[in-house]
Amino acid sequence: MTAVLQTASVEPVAGHRLSLRRFGRNRLAVAGLAVVVLFLLFCFVGPLLYSTDQTHTDLTQVNLAPGGAHWLGTDAVGHDELGRLMYGGKVSLLVGLAAGLLATVIGTLWGAVAGYAGGWVDAVMMRVVDAGIAIPALFILLVVSAITTPGVPGLIVILGLVSWLVPSRLVRAETLTLKNRDYVLTLRATGGTHGRAILRHILPNSVSTIVVAATFQVADAILLVAYVSYLGLGVQPPSTDWGGMLSAGLTAAYSGRWWLIVPPGLAIILVVCAFNAIGDGLRDAFDVRGRG
Repeated sequence: MTAVLQTASVEPVAGHRLSLRRFGRNRLAVAGLAVVVLFLLFCFVGPLLYSTDQTHTDLTQVNLAPGGAHWLGTDAVGHDELGRLMYGGKVSLLVGLAAGLLATVIGTLWGAVAGYAGGWVDAVMMRVVDAGIAIPALFILLVVSAITTPGVPGLIVILGLVSWLVPSRLVRAETLTLKNRDYVLTLRATGGTHGRAILRHILPNSVSTIVVAATFQVADAILLVAYVSYLGLGVQPPSTDWGGMLSAGLTAAYSGRWWLIVPPGLAIILVVCAFNAIGDGLRDAFDVRGRG
């Protein structure tokens, strides 16, 4: 019995190493990872090298075109657009990453418990998920944002609470398969608790599904933040994010001030596509059927 449990813990490790090598051969996924790393450096390290004032207005520097003093120009209140792109990107990435991870954690625990328990517990828990999926997440965000003005922590919590439903279904499906494996049955036969079975065997062997779900959740969270902020219901000035920059620069774009809308729009597209490419690469890397 001990040998069965040890084999169960060794095989996933070897499989994950093989999956990482397969991921490294996926050029699109590696390019997506590189884009994410570059944007993280740009948004979190960039302000240390390119310092700008993103709190106070400067009416003598309003709507300047890109040039030597301001590489991406300035906006309608004199903020340096390149510095604001870093500042807004920090908020977008922080909210997206934190909300995506929170949603994945909640969905993972919910799906694992539902799939492992089975019976009426599973039925009730998954009906809650079905009811939640029937309500669009954007609608919930708009209602909550109209009632209150969430800051960054509030956005993270709200996004996490409306985005965990899909991961929960994925993890539940994985748990239904894993709970009847020999090493789980052996653990139960030797007196192991349900919690130990979930935490020590179900979740570690579901890591591929969890990691892939997390990457897509981060991409979805970044888009949701952009949607809400574009409608003026996200973080409030002087804070901003890429969606808020798009909203602020939309009218200026008709006047030829393209630098107020193109950079944040490209940033959103590149980051979301990068996370989706990473997710696709991880899904292919962990797919046993694709291994040769």
